Amino acid sequence: MRFSILTLFPEYFESPLKCSLLGRAREAGLLEFDLLALREFGEGKYRAVDDRPFGGGAGMVMMPQVLEKAFEELAKRTAAAAPKPHVIYLSPQGNTLTAARARELAHKPHLALLCGHYEGIDERAIEEFVDEEISIGDYVLSGGEPAAMVLLDAVSRFVPAVVGEGSSVAGDTFERQAPGAPEVKAALPEMVPGGLKAPVYTRPRSWRGREVPAVLLSGNHAEIARWRYAQSLERTRARRPDLLEDLKG
Repeated sequence: MRFSILTLFPEYFESPLKCSLLGRAREAGLLEFDLLALREFGEGKYRAVDDRPFGGGAGMVMMPQVLEKAFEELAKRTAAAAPKPHVIYLSPQGNTLTAARARELAHKPHLALLCGHYEGIDERAIEEFVDEEISIGDYVLSGGEPAAMVLLDAVSRFVPAVVGEGSSVAGDTFERQAPGAPEVKAALPEMVPGGLKAPVYTRPRSWRGREVPAVLLSGNHAEIARWRYAQSLERTRARRPDLLEDLKG
């Protein structure tokens, strides 16, 4: 899968894309990243990319002709036979990113992530080039780069073979179809579909007077699944009751 990132600050992505899961997936050829520095398409001696908004108001607006040049360059970098990239503008006005949407986006061979800055992007450029707007939450960031990194990471987890053990993705928090142990999968999943996961533990069995729940040491997969489901339900009800309401709907 290929990600093209259109940004004023390509250096923002250099380290994260080399680290951990994304770095390994990149080395294995599972993910491909392409950075387009928007400043290179700016105008005049100082490579201006923004101007004052018509009608007045605070801040500056990214100019549509700058983005036009950037998307023309993106088209040149895309093989003629390849599918046109699906363009996402990271914006607080977009639909909120969910696990379900991340899973859907992972099926697209090429995503282009457009990172805004200042007061945003000229609306005409959004209408011309953007397929959808996505927000990562109800707050405003200084730029679209952090949001693009969040979306990229969330989507990459669903690309086949990027996460070594696929069941760990299927059992993530917010997943609607969470797997249970093989013996009890049909009877009882280990978490509330679309809810929060149960707490997890590892060695040592005793730490600072706190013991690992005995059921997890029992070897009884059916009992462990029941315990995890009960913990998932309790946590979801206490911390995110809205998820239970969504499930009812």
